[in-house]
Amino acid sequence: MPIRQLSEHVVNQIAAGEVVDRPASVAKELIENAIDAGASRIEVDLIEGGLDLLQVRDNGDGIPPNELPLAVSAHATSKVVDVDDLEGIATMGFRGEALASIASVSRLQITSRVPGTPAGGRLVVDHGNTRQVEPCGAPEGTCVEVGGLFARVPARRKFMKTPRGETTRVRRVVRDLAAAHPSVGFTLRSNDRVVLELPGEQTLRDRCVALLGRELGDVLIDVESHRDGVTLSGLIGPPDTARPGATHQIVCLNGRPIVDRSIRHAMREAYRGLIEPSRSPVAALFLGVDPARVDVNVHPAKTEVRLRDERLIFVVVRDAIKAALEGRDLIPTLPTPRPNVPQEPRALFGSGLAASSSQSVSMPRLEQRRSQPIALDGRDVAGDDSDAIEGVSATLRFMQVHDAWLLVEDESGILIVDQHALHERVMFERLLERLQSGDLPSQRLMVPIVVDLDSTAIEGLEKLRDLIQRLGVDLTPMGPGQLALHAAPVLLIERGVDLARFIEDLSQSAAALHEADTETALRDVIDMMACKAAIKAGDRLTQRELQDLLEARDAIERASNCPHGRPTTMRLTLDELERRFGRS
Repeated sequence: MPIRQLSEHVVNQIAAGEVVDRPASVAKELIENAIDAGASRIEVDLIEGGLDLLQVRDNGDGIPPNELPLAVSAHATSKVVDVDDLEGIATMGFRGEALASIASVSRLQITSRVPGTPAGGRLVVDHGNTRQVEPCGAPEGTCVEVGGLFARVPARRKFMKTPRGETTRVRRVVRDLAAAHPSVGFTLRSNDRVVLELPGEQTLRDRCVALLGRELGDVLIDVESHRDGVTLSGLIGPPDTARPGATHQIVCLNGRPIVDRSIRHAMREAYRGLIEPSRSPVAALFLGVDPARVDVNVHPAKTEVRLRDERLIFVVVRDAIKAALEGRDLIPTLPTPRPNVPQEPRALFGSGLAASSSQSVSMPRLEQRRSQPIALDGRDVAGDDSDAIEGVSATLRFMQVHDAWLLVEDESGILIVDQHALHERVMFERLLERLQSGDLPSQRLMVPIVVDLDSTAIEGLEKLRDLIQRLGVDLTPMGPGQLALHAAPVLLIERGVDLARFIEDLSQSAAALHEADTETALRDVIDMMACKAAIKAGDRLTQRELQDLLEARDAIERASNCPHGRPTTMRLTLDELERRFGRS
């Protein structure tokens, strides 16, 4: 077949496949044009999810009638003059492809009037066929109507979702752009029903609350950072508001919503140990950098960018979120997550809770206690204080319930503590602290323990040799499919952990640990050790052990969650108790 020059119409349809793949991408391009035109108010109307009709109206600068034909021609733009302009793009759009691409796969009508002029102009392009510009009366600004999207491209049309699904996608586009531009008012209507209504000139917090959920208004945490030419502002949710997937995350760079795996990874790292791995934090983050340090021309839809200082951005996001979470009360409230309203101290059992002891309390009994059942006396400190710590037991009121939960009185009500999850977090933090100053204490075994493993597991452990040695584990080959354990961490031995089972579990995780960076692998193994060595549900604790565990809760960071991200503590407020008992 001979080589041919493609027609302009075919070229535009090919471009449409890259730039315009569904109503949401059409809405994105048109809204970005409106923002670039200086609009303070943007209205988006959909009929059948935008497949029948998608209209975007703004009150921006408008387009002179004589420039309307140029606006729908390929690669015509007012935002780029020469190649040097590509080095520091500060506008939302710049390629000049959008209108031409949209016009090739729909019936496009543009009505526009420049402020201060007596009349406007209207241009219609029907699937690539451009008509003459007609003078008309019109409000100041621009209205773009896109009808019958992909009506003549059935292969593309069949890949569309239902009208409801397409509306959801458009709403997400409007949400992200509205978050990045809180000074602009937005209205989104679907089949004449208002889906989203946002006034202009909102604060960043008010705009984010309106978009992420008004139920989060009192619990969202401010994030702020200025570092090495990178600015960061935004809001994050406490760990208990984390949700499946990342659709509740908004990330914007220089006013442009983006999808960036490195930034999402930074968020996960900042929340490590506070949320379960299958969930993602609620967040709206707004980054600002010199446009010359960002390449926004790497993706046709401009949703992905290339950052010249990717590592710096990662560190700024991770550290800013970690700093915002530090010192916060992250304990979720029962029965539903609600902001905790401070109350005057009130007594449930006759006296209030005094401030916790500020001194760091070691936990020799918890760390050395073996796993077999231990006989205990009464579990309510009020019943027997013979094993209490002087100066503390008289004010700290707690009890163990069903050998699994601790009930603790605090100023706002009752804390319900999972003893295993809390002890796991305590041990994790202390193991991590010890490793940061050297290897873990190790103890030689009088008789080596033989562990049977397949060749793949043995190979995986061999790759982790350096990490295993830091943990105080001494493993040597013994025979085909066997390893001999000669030494193990003192902690695991004293806690009566099944050492062979620990090595087997470690081998099963070896592949993932080898792929992870050193810090992540180290934390994952420490997490495994802490989980195996921690007290379990069903372990009855002495009053002293209970006291030590609760004191340790106040001496470590992130005590609200275990290393896996599950909560260690829930709060039942006095307000909720009074409501349940009909006293409010």
